[in-house]
Amino acid sequence: MSALRLCEVVQARGSGRRAVTVLHGASLSIEGGESVLLEGPSGSGKTTLLAVAAGILTPESGEVVVAGRALHLLTRLERIRHRARSIGFVFQRSNLLEGLTVLQNVVLAARLADRGSSEGLGRARELLARLGVEQLAARYPRELSGGEEQRVAVARALVHRPRVILADEPTGNLDGAAGLEVARALTGLAASDGCAVLIATHDPALAAFATRRLQLAAGRVLEDEARGPGPGG
Repeated sequence: MSALRLCEVVQARGSGRRAVTVLHGASLSIEGGESVLLEGPSGSGKTTLLAVAAGILTPESGEVVVAGRALHLLTRLERIRHRARSIGFVFQRSNLLEGLTVLQNVVLAARLADRGSSEGLGRARELLARLGVEQLAARYPRELSGGEEQRVAVARALVHRPRVILADEPTGNLDGAAGLEVARALTGLAASDGCAVLIATHDPALAAFATRRLQLAAGRVLEDEARGPGPGG
């Protein structure tokens, strides 16, 4: 069973007369353990596709299945709960909560997924250690570098053991070396946990960490013949 599947998804951006259809029957399927790049120029609909995959946007037509559950069959509350438990999200900007410490930011994601307090705390500390930022646990986001912030964001996305990780330009605000380190950490940890990873990017350097590459063109998802060697480079 695919961890994430989109079937003939149609979705517009905007509303009324200004609405523009950006997904014209987009389909894809990702298995656990895969790290897949979704490439395409700015404005091609990559962020829209991730929002649909996460259940943040409801497609006008088509089907989205996450961890075996069709999102259109769920109530709004059920979708929110399913997203909290089954999906981890890494944004271009870390979106860490400024009033919480590093450790508190990561633990919060576990609590929202209904993980027990002791389980969430232990898992958070483990991930921060594996990502090499355990010494920053008591610091606040404003005290971190961009690369450190994104490592914490990766820990937050993985702490509740989701089936699917969605990443929207996760290295876009980092320099080359920091971006590659974040990409290596994200795909390596996700692969060891058996997560399905979908990374929207226009950074060709991330191909080194992908098991597959997809192209979003004219609102449809196309398989790219060029494939990276997979997580770890």
